[in-house]
Amino acid sequence: MSRTVSPLYAGRKRFNAIAMALCYAATGFGLMWLALILISLLMNGLPGLTPAIFLESTPPPNVQGGGLANAIVGSLMLTIIGVGIGAPIGILAGTYMAEYGRHSRVTSIIRFINDILLSAPSIIIGLFIYTIVVVPMGRFSGIAGALALAVIVIPVVVRTTEDMLLLVPNPLREAASALGMPRSLVIRQVAYRAARAGIITGVLLAVARVSGETAPLLFTVLSNQFFSLDITQPLANLPVTINNFINNPDPNWKKLAWTGALIITFAVLSLNIGARALSKSRNSK
Repeated sequence: MSRTVSPLYAGRKRFNAIAMALCYAATGFGLMWLALILISLLMNGLPGLTPAIFLESTPPPNVQGGGLANAIVGSLMLTIIGVGIGAPIGILAGTYMAEYGRHSRVTSIIRFINDILLSAPSIIIGLFIYTIVVVPMGRFSGIAGALALAVIVIPVVVRTTEDMLLLVPNPLREAASALGMPRSLVIRQVAYRAARAGIITGVLLAVARVSGETAPLLFTVLSNQFFSLDITQPLANLPVTINNFINNPDPNWKKLAWTGALIITFAVLSLNIGARALSKSRNSK
């Protein structure tokens, strides 16, 4: 006995096929541009990826050679300090929202403000830090740049920490509390351990977010052509150095800019892959 296909079912099947084709086309379109960007970076930046890039400082205009050692070290310093300030604040705030004030009005307000910070343009954050730090100090500095990056890190870590702690089953907390453990110890020994991979993933995503930020650094730390470890003074950093070099007609500077862009891209890509791997390992448990 043959089954007859109703016109309604046939129409839905055609609509599904069209929708799937559009989804695949959109995915392919996006991946095409990503591939073109990566190919362009590899073609222009890979020839300049030599040991000198990591050992020599940025050269003056119209001078061949040189590297990006001062900019790489400056970026690492700014990122480490910024994440070192922002990550603990974000973890503590997310812990309060998930563990202590889950249903309080204050948590709703904090969550709303955090969502605004998540979507705020980084240049606005740079202008804010410029107003409250750079202007009173009277100069650009690594401190101001690290604070700007910390403000960007905080909302990312807050959101991830809260979400990961909310996924921890309540019976785990109840079992620990039944043994007489105080709430703070329950959070440290039970909730944090269960959500550890997710929290670390959030921190890695925050690092990836701030690694390539240029706008806030233009208003806070600016740059420095020389090697320096003094965070109270302007520091060289990769994003601003790339921005300055790519807009200069000097071909050597443009070559260094492409190489710097390649380094940042693959650093961010590695961090995202690491975050994905941690998230996958957590979900598989």
